[in-house]
Amino acid sequence: MKNKLIAFLTILIPFSLILFALQYFIVNKLGNDFSLFYSTWSVYLFHFTATLLVYIAVLFVNKTFSDKTGFAFMACGLIKMMAALVFLLPLIQNKEIDAINDVLAFFIPYFLFLLLETVYVVKILNKEGLFKA
Repeated sequence: MKNKLIAFLTILIPFSLILFALQYFIVNKLGNDFSLFYSTWSVYLFHFTATLLVYIAVLFVNKTFSDKTGFAFMACGLIKMMAALVFLLPLIQNKEIDAINDVLAFFIPYFLFLLLETVYVVKILNKEGLFKA
């Protein structure tokens, strides 16, 4: 479990830093004509933390109940989506701001982090012989 977590972190940390730097550059250097409700670092802190917690939960379930790993990933995905809605709630309730740029700035990284999670969970499932693609 520890080795899988370290291997995941060796990908997650650079992945997060590269995406953060790219989005930070786009927002601050190229997007002078708009401002975002949430700062780039708060969005990426949410994504990094949520992704890490989901992966740790999936690893724990895989270690204790290996046949329930896929269900744990789906449940964590649902919880992560609800957490995203709670995170975005102040933006949703604010009627004065056009939220299109904020939603894009949040959900593009959301789906990239979800893709990373999915790839690593499928690797876990393939090693356990529970999923054959």
